[in-house]
Amino acid sequence: MDIKLFDSELKVMDVLWREGDATAKHISDVLKEETGWNVNTTYTLIKRCIKKGAIERSEPKFMCHALIPKEEVQEAETNELINKVYDGSADKLFAALLSRKKLSAEQIENLKQIVTDLE
Repeated sequence: MDIKLFDSELKVMDVLWREGDATAKHISDVLKEETGWNVNTTYTLIKRCIKKGAIERSEPKFMCHALIPKEEVQEAETNELINKVYDGSADKLFAALLSRKKLSAEQIENLKQIVTDLE
């Protein structure tokens, strides 16, 4: 993925990923509730996402449509994290996650299943 989205832009995208196509006003209403942002802040972020090619705008009512899927952004962000913090080593990231003591038995079973499915 060539598009780099900042955290604030990801909040705009998250509304579209959760709710599907939405008007700019609806996105603004949701983010006002969730983050306290005013309408100008949200509209500026939507316009930045449009300029980057992450959102497509159509009329009527400034309808917004996500052009990139959440999974693609998650993969790109995960790859960036692995490269930046874990020297490009996915197993170091996995080990760091596993060493956290807060995992429930159910979470551990889910992780075991993921590893089994990869084999």
